[in-house]
Amino acid sequence: MRRITFDIETQNFFDDVGSNDPADLDLAVICIHDSTDDSYKSFTEATLRDLWPILESADSLVTWNGDHFDIPLLNKYYPGDLSKIRSIDLMKEMQQVLGRRLKLDTVAGATLGVNKSGNGMESVEWWRKGEVDKVIAYCTDDVRLTKDLYEYAVRNGHLKYRDVGAVRELKLDTSAWEAPIASALTYTLPF
Repeated sequence: MRRITFDIETQNFFDDVGSNDPADLDLAVICIHDSTDDSYKSFTEATLRDLWPILESADSLVTWNGDHFDIPLLNKYYPGDLSKIRSIDLMKEMQQVLGRRLKLDTVAGATLGVNKSGNGMESVEWWRKGEVDKVIAYCTDDVRLTKDLYEYAVRNGHLKYRDVGAVRELKLDTSAWEAPIASALTYTLPF
């Protein structure tokens, strides 16, 4: 099963575009982890054509808040519909059980003992200063955390989070996450 874990960083903020729609933002970078060769790669708007075949061959896309943010933003650049590929949005999975959204940093710190290396506001500032390598490093770190959380959840059936100073465990049903799908065809190609 080919699993692509990814994260997106943007060039701007919602206030800059006067909208709360992620598709109104501009892509800075997308970083991925490809489970087939355990590699990390990054793409900018100029190199997205190299990303499409990778996503089109994925059995699942793993993200943190990807269903709400990353996939709608990336779909604006893609000629098909990435929402047709199986998505495992870890934040959404936790929200469905807990009833509220959690930050990646809160879950990664409690589950893995590792925190994020920055934040989205810093990333936009780095982008604006031309510090693209910093943006890619930060984005790749978020991808690594998301991948590690996914793998932890599959192995253990739960993730942890901090809640008013206490570490709590949240059980997740991961049984379908790695179940084979009937067809590798994703229906995202525009023909």
